[in-house]
Amino acid sequence: MILSEPKHPLSLFTHCPRCGAGDFVVNDVKSKRCLQCGFVYYFNPSAAVACFLRDAQGRLLVARRACDPGRGTLDLPGGFVDCAETVEEAIRREIREETGLQVESFRYLFSVPNIYPYSGFEVHTIDLFFEGHIPSFEGCRPQDDVGSLEAVAMKDVRPERFGLTSIAAAVRRYMADAE
Repeated sequence: MILSEPKHPLSLFTHCPRCGAGDFVVNDVKSKRCLQCGFVYYFNPSAAVACFLRDAQGRLLVARRACDPGRGTLDLPGGFVDCAETVEEAIRREIREETGLQVESFRYLFSVPNIYPYSGFEVHTIDLFFEGHIPSFEGCRPQDDVGSLEAVAMKDVRPERFGLTSIAAAVRRYMADAE
């Protein structure tokens, strides 16, 4: 069996974003170069955040995805970091947008590289995972792209129920670190 070359991450970008020329070619594994104006565009991952949010009983707040990718599977509250926003601001905003909860205190845990399929495009991300604690999940409600929310005892958390590759890997790591 002959394996084809993997597509360059910028294969969908055919014209130079600076001058508009169609001579926009692969420069190396992480960039494309314009043969007309010489502009080199470097492809870097987008930052995303997710949170292991725990209550005073030690339960984990999980979301059920209302949209693809992974519609119907479990997820952690989180999402993409906006331009000019710190990752700390992003995790606070994402939790508020998805759950209605106001959480101020977090600690950074680790990161996981990921490829997030979106509208036929593979978005390379670096997912930054945090842990947060809140006295109670009272008053939280699913919002934005969340179908439902559930507080789950850690003994009942199953990584295979999380639909996104990086989230499932992070859940496995988080649970292993907790043992």
